[in-house]
Amino acid sequence: MKVKATILALTALLFISCAAPPASNNTANSQAGKTKDPNRKLKIGFAMDTVKEERWQRDHDAFEAHCKEINVECVITVADNKSDKQSNDVDNLLTQGVDALVIAPHDATQAATMVDKAKAQGIPVISYDRLIDSPKLDLYISHQVPIIGKKIAEYALQHVPEGNYVMVYGASTDNNALIMKTAQLEVLKPAVDSGKIKILAEQNINDWKPELALNFAENTLTQFNDNIQAFVVSNDGMAGGVVSALAKRGLTGKVLVTGQDAGIEALQNIAEGKQTMTVYKPIIPLATQAVDAAVKLAKGVALSTTPFHNDKKNWDVPSILLEVTVVDKSNLMDTVIKDGYAKYEDVYANVPEADRPKKP
Repeated sequence: MKVKATILALTALLFISCAAPPASNNTANSQAGKTKDPNRKLKIGFAMDTVKEERWQRDHDAFEAHCKEINVECVITVADNKSDKQSNDVDNLLTQGVDALVIAPHDATQAATMVDKAKAQGIPVISYDRLIDSPKLDLYISHQVPIIGKKIAEYALQHVPEGNYVMVYGASTDNNALIMKTAQLEVLKPAVDSGKIKILAEQNINDWKPELALNFAENTLTQFNDNIQAFVVSNDGMAGGVVSALAKRGLTGKVLVTGQDAGIEALQNIAEGKQTMTVYKPIIPLATQAVDAAVKLAKGVALSTTPFHNDKKNWDVPSILLEVTVVDKSNLMDTVIKDGYAKYEDVYANVPEADRPKKP
């Protein structure tokens, strides 16, 4: 009898378990979502393209520091200028359960698929510094990229109103390079049309590599027998390559060289008269606001943004754009040094003390 009773009890339990309806996927997902503690420590993923340049090391450190300051966990990956690696990095970040994803893309087009993956999981996405070609972005945060291009070209025209120009653009896979190129050419067009300046050569430099900019500058100088009055260069890394090419030919300080990022090497070159100008883009406010925006998006809090039009794709995305400042030898003290962005001793390290401005 005991055996029969046991069999009957097991049968009843089996019947009850089989009769219970399975939870739907949506129910399971919602239940999984409800298990998340609203007071838990948020996790922000930052998929960077590179930290090879000083500028990007600053972004990395500032982003990480602010996460710690506001008690947010951040996971930062670096793709080493490789789209495939960045795609894998994003997959890993999503697997780790980030609450928001920030991407500084290597390739603006390929990064759109990364945005799709994150959005499919309900994860908000911020395009950091460089614009991703996706209409699904929750935010594009950067400096005023068109203004940067405009300021570079305006400075060149102001200081070299006539002569031969060479244009050195950033990577063709980077929307920022394309945006700056458009802005620069718009400023230069009247002078080109009137014949006051002539653009002898122009090139997009793969991955913004200084060594490739150096090679391009050397070849161009050779081709035109050094008869070049201005190199309009879109960032400081490439400007360093151009400065090296000019030095080899005894042209240091004789040809205008522009830049962008206010890297310490560029600031030193400006102090020495090797590079003419750069565009100062405060990094800490950019990284700080990106982290703050990611936290708000993760919590479902609306951001205060303005539309930014992607001319290439003809759509708008929400944006936060920070202001920039032109820096040259005349205002090093009043900008990067005054702001604490760079140290007096570092900027003027290669300048004889007798030739330095008074230390603040």
